[in-house]
Amino acid sequence: QVQLVESGGGLVQAGDSLRLSCAASERTFAGFAMGWFRQAPGKERALLAAISPAGGTTYYVDSVKGRFTISRDNAKKTVSLQMNSLKPEDTAVYYCAATDYTGGRTWYLGEYAYWGQGTQVTVSS
Repeated sequence: QVQLVESGGGLVQAGDSLRLSCAASERTFAGFAMGWFRQAPGKERALLAAISPAGGTTYYVDSVKGRFTISRDNAKKTVSLQMNSLKPEDTAVYYCAATDYTGGRTWYLGEYAYWGQGTQVTVSS
């Protein structure tokens, strides 16, 4: 069982930056691909970014490319999401999640079996 705890959310203004972190309890953290998702009010939860177990491969959805950066530190069992140039439409609850890594072309679309509790990000205009 992997326990994930997000932190770093808050209220910021448009154009500001925010860094989210996710700490894992599992010592086999390095074997999982990790993803960051968000869910805005009235919308489905959606994948934003993902990173392979060793950190060498990343995936971003088009809406955050160039603004968000996912990274991980396997020694510290953490995964982070650096968010720059935030927009009001980035307002959502942000979740980190873990999935077994398949290595296929669509590895980031794996079944994410472990989830954090979420952290609220609110961007004011």
